[in-house]
Amino acid sequence: QVAVTLGLLLSVLGLAAGGKVLVVPVDGSHWLSMREVLEGLKAKGHEVVVVTPEVSLYIKPSKSFVMKMYPVPFTQEEMDTTFQRTGQQVFEEGTFLERIVKTYEGVKNTSAIFLSTCEHLLYNKELIRYLEESKFDAVFTDPILPCGQILAEHLSVPSVFYLQQIPCGLEFEATQCPNPPSYVPRVFTDNTDRMNFLQRVKNVIFDIPNFFLCDVVFQPYSKLASEFLQHDVTVPDLLRKASIWLIKLDFVLHYPRPLMPNMILVGGVNCAHGKLTQ
Repeated sequence: QVAVTLGLLLSVLGLAAGGKVLVVPVDGSHWLSMREVLEGLKAKGHEVVVVTPEVSLYIKPSKSFVMKMYPVPFTQEEMDTTFQRTGQQVFEEGTFLERIVKTYEGVKNTSAIFLSTCEHLLYNKELIRYLEESKFDAVFTDPILPCGQILAEHLSVPSVFYLQQIPCGLEFEATQCPNPPSYVPRVFTDNTDRMNFLQRVKNVIFDIPNFFLCDVVFQPYSKLASEFLQHDVTVPDLLRKASIWLIKLDFVLHYPRPLMPNMILVGGVNCAHGKLTQ
């Protein structure tokens, strides 16, 4: 039912007609939850086209969508090794500084792969020509990497975002959503939404490294988007163009946080086919 509901939100045509949706996914766990939504879209009569690199972790062909693949300059082995190493670093113990350094290294390595993937998508002239001629009604993408939104801007179609959160709180900046460190806990702090003074200070301190991490991850996309769209643009500029933000949060499992009118909580989408007890 959740997947069907999300499918209705993506429809931009009349009640009797199905829409044509371009999907630009992010590999890994992001894709696994997005796949549930695509099955719901297909069931409602929408035409779904997924663009994906020839080398991926989990993105495989399905009867629920048409897959358009494009070449990338790295092998499956190189990609698997990078993600496996990064995944192991997340669970390694150490001091706060050690964790920050390891996180920085992991983010830098994986970001290089994703950036290369985006470049080879945007500058694949044959594929871009196909997308331009296909006349899509909407772009459905995960904004943790803005490649899908760059395409939405190029094709001049509305976009729907599907995410849990974006590093450095860019979803707050892009939507002008309140994000006070006295109320919204930061990653790695173990704080709740109710903090004393020292916990709020800790919240602010833990937020500082995000500015450096975001510069590594997102600054190259600003340059790439500006070159491809042929006008200066920043990542927040791109993100604030989204029509709907479908956020995989649920206040049963997550702490309360501010929301904007176009933010819709869809926590539990991965449980659509599960039999949950009361």
